[in-house]
Amino acid sequence: MNSFGSVVTAVVTPFEADLNVDYDRAAELTDRLLNTGSEAVLVGGTTGESPTLTTDEKCQLFKVTKEAAAGRGPVIAGTGSYCTAESIALTRKAESLGMDAVMLVCPYYNKPPQEGLYQHFASVAATTSLPVVIYNIPGRTGRNIEPATILRLAEIPNIVAVKEASGDVNQFARICAGTPPDFMVYSGDDSMAFHVVALGGCGVISVASHVAGLPLRELCTALAVGDLTKARELHLRLLPLFDVLFLPTSVNPAPVKAALSLTGFEVGGLRLPLVPVTEAEREKIRTVLERLELA
Repeated sequence: MNSFGSVVTAVVTPFEADLNVDYDRAAELTDRLLNTGSEAVLVGGTTGESPTLTTDEKCQLFKVTKEAAAGRGPVIAGTGSYCTAESIALTRKAESLGMDAVMLVCPYYNKPPQEGLYQHFASVAATTSLPVVIYNIPGRTGRNIEPATILRLAEIPNIVAVKEASGDVNQFARICAGTPPDFMVYSGDDSMAFHVVALGGCGVISVASHVAGLPLRELCTALAVGDLTKARELHLRLLPLFDVLFLPTSVNPAPVKAALSLTGFEVGGLRLPLVPVTEAEREKIRTVLERLELA
């Protein structure tokens, strides 16, 4: 099963000058992404600055994105948080709004043990008929969802995928080896997409696909058909883009918002506590985009 495709974009949230959500621009961005390589979109995730969005803003974004997608690809709603009850409430709302799936980030800050993580995800999944994607990003949440826990969760019928951003190749391998054939393993890092798909994963939930969706999809397709040479060439070509979109001196989604601006597609600023890239960082991004002929 690969119902979400090989390239899913974790979509930024466009803002107006006053930092209100620009819903019209969000619809335009959805259309742009689905026309440039993305096979599905994830809205209301951390790339979309979900910690600074109200519940009403998230729900409106879900609606607008679903309408803009117009059946051309699945829309996955980010509904997870560190509170199980709140995650359940937003997941139910997303289902009532017609979303195609939900993604649940690992509970952050409170650092539950592995049994707590299992119970959290299982409890949310039990309240919805939607497919559920688990999101493991220990660098931001402070807790790794261990492979054994992912394998347990994969036994729950509507938990269908994991977005794995641990950066641990052995962890990717253990998950791919131990989960059922129809369980989808996505790289949560653009720079690890090559490795995850080569190990048996199905694609990437991407940030770089905002500006490089077609070559990323080409990379995943090349691996799927066994063309390692082509996939490697694409990976090495795109590596500077992956690096510059995750600068050590900045924080996602600031670099990708700058990249979109440099391609002529403005999405506005960022809500505090995030801040825009510096002028020096912007020039680094510009250089890479021009070298790759993306701007």
